[in-house]
Amino acid sequence: MEIKTIMVIGSGLMGGGIAQVAAQAGYHVIMNDVKMEFVDRGFNNIVKLLEGRVAKGKLDGTEKDAIIGRIEKAVEFEAARRADFVIEAAFENLEVKTSIFQQLDDICGEEVVFASNTSSIPITTLAAATKRPERFIGMHFFSPVPVMRLVEVIPALKTSDRTVAVTEELATKMGKEPVRVKDVPGFLVNRCNAAFRAECFKCLLEGVASLEDIDKAIKLGLNHPMGPFELADFVGVEIGYNVFKTLYEGYKDPKFAPSLILEKLVISGDLGRKTGKGWYDYTSGERKPRTDLKF
Repeated sequence: MEIKTIMVIGSGLMGGGIAQVAAQAGYHVIMNDVKMEFVDRGFNNIVKLLEGRVAKGKLDGTEKDAIIGRIEKAVEFEAARRADFVIEAAFENLEVKTSIFQQLDDICGEEVVFASNTSSIPITTLAAATKRPERFIGMHFFSPVPVMRLVEVIPALKTSDRTVAVTEELATKMGKEPVRVKDVPGFLVNRCNAAFRAECFKCLLEGVASLEDIDKAIKLGLNHPMGPFELADFVGVEIGYNVFKTLYEGYKDPKFAPSLILEKLVISGDLGRKTGKGWYDYTSGERKPRTDLKF
């Protein structure tokens, strides 16, 4: 099948990034969210990022306009009738994602592939909620999407070989490196990363080093672009928390039990940069250590 139009459900950090790289690859993109203000915000973020590349001489202004021109805004699922491939990047919640795919099932053509960018929900569970389990697959991008080259391609139990091939080809055309992964809790990278972050939490709670110094040590010692706490704030504290919950429920391994301080941050609504506070305080416009966290 030839893919010309891709519908991206969700216009946040991940959805916006996916829409950008798809448009950069020459695809027509339908950028969808529940409210136009959300779509506009995601679209404007893409424009800002592309303008930044033009200012640095990394992108031609004409090409920037062409990329932007390939992105269409939509708040109704009805627009999916024109899509050849759907990538869902909505809120990390089983009920939300299931509802989205069930609605799209009755709108999209039979040959349209459904892909979920879920970071931890079993792909087979999502596929089973649709009428097209053989054309359902996990397509897990990493943040920030325009920069990170990896895409985990996760076949569900009944995903066809053709669907896998189409998805891997699409990822490659979007400038990504696909890695095929089994449908297990947390898939590959998040499973490994969660174990690493759990150890960082333990070091913090044991007083091995301060939060800021743990971040600094990981960046300088392991050459990570961000420390574990800084990255958690960037992505969203609740996303990491949900990954831990999924892993713990899936493996029953104590090392994946969500840290109590992580749970308290989520309950308090301190979800990172987007809320002004997470592991760090961003209310001044800069990242600063928090003085009100009790470990």
